[in-house]
Amino acid sequence: MEERRGRRPGPAKLILAALIGLFGIAVFVVAVREGRADSALFFVALPTLLAAGLLLVTVESLHGRLFVFVTVLLLVVAVGMHEGAICVILAAPLVYAVAHGALGLFQLLGSLLNRRGTHRRGYALLPVPLLLLAGLEGVTPQWRIDPDRSVSVTRVVAADAAEVEARIAAGPRTAAVRSLPLRALGVPMPEHIAGQGLDPGDLWVFGYHGSSHGPGGELVTRVSAHEPGRLAFDIVRNDSITARWMRFEGAELSWHAVDATHTEVRIVLAYRRGLDPSWYFGPLQDGLTHAGAGHFLDMLALS
Repeated sequence: MEERRGRRPGPAKLILAALIGLFGIAVFVVAVREGRADSALFFVALPTLLAAGLLLVTVESLHGRLFVFVTVLLLVVAVGMHEGAICVILAAPLVYAVAHGALGLFQLLGSLLNRRGTHRRGYALLPVPLLLLAGLEGVTPQWRIDPDRSVSVTRVVAADAAEVEARIAAGPRTAAVRSLPLRALGVPMPEHIAGQGLDPGDLWVFGYHGSSHGPGGELVTRVSAHEPGRLAFDIVRNDSITARWMRFEGAELSWHAVDATHTEVRIVLAYRRGLDPSWYFGPLQDGLTHAGAGHFLDMLALS
């Protein structure tokens, strides 16, 4: 029987694919270490290299082919979305799980039908309408589940209540990102911050990427209420890049003395989730927003 060609990659293809993969890893490391994770090096060169390497590896199984197809598709989408590639990274596990889960279900149904003497493979696709129905969440604003969310972070700060209020009144300043998920995903953080004060009407401005009026846009907040131990903010304008996947609705900061040298501080952030389905992106965005709220306290020197 004639051997089928093109099923297995030859040694030369494997070596070339490995070299491309290693070079891609090197590009990734350089982009992150040199602070170029928001450049075309990261969003264009790296995905292109990885896609080229994947296409060199010929796979035999349906799941293997599906993996290559989905991976190349995600990489191409990541290139087009630029900073929105963070959404692609967050969505990738869901996309892989659904694609391979659906294929596994179709294969199982096809096998059961064959055992019963039914050889029409098309019957294995009967679950498709139900699976597609599960993907309609978020297609219209009315078909969304619990998009309005809030998270809170509470800390005990080694300072008295008067000192805590003074730090808050001084306004936020840039701070190192301590959260591992925020760093690993390259979630944009404010780089240019202006504003201070506790009086209603005072503006606190958070600028992203390059300058406060640069391509990353701004999140402009305003003190809407101030009373002893409590500060509330509303949103004046939000054209920041983070608005692509979530929209801040407001915030409330409160504090009270625990003892003479310690103060409990609590920040509550309200936001509207921008990604669906809720059962998947809800917990993810809650987690990332919780980390972002902690970073906001760091910017107020309330660690």
